[in-house]
Amino acid sequence: MQQVDITEAQVQISQLLQSALKGEEVIITRDNQPILKLIQFGSPAKRRQRGSAKGQIQMAPDFDEPLEDFREYME
Repeated sequence: MQQVDITEAQVQISQLLQSALKGEEVIITRDNQPILKLIQFGSPAKRRQRGSAKGQIQMAPDFDEPLEDFREYME
């Protein structure tokens, strides 16, 4: 994270923008108080599509069968 006073930021704006584009946070201050934060805007997450995992998930044929360990509780 880089902190820069606003008067310096006006002179170095190109370099500060390049730093932000590389993923670094740049905080711009006035009188040692943070007033702005430059960060790279992330791309929006892809929307999920129905059926995209079709054929990738399989269930065992005995999935619904009672488990032997619980037989005594089911009687």
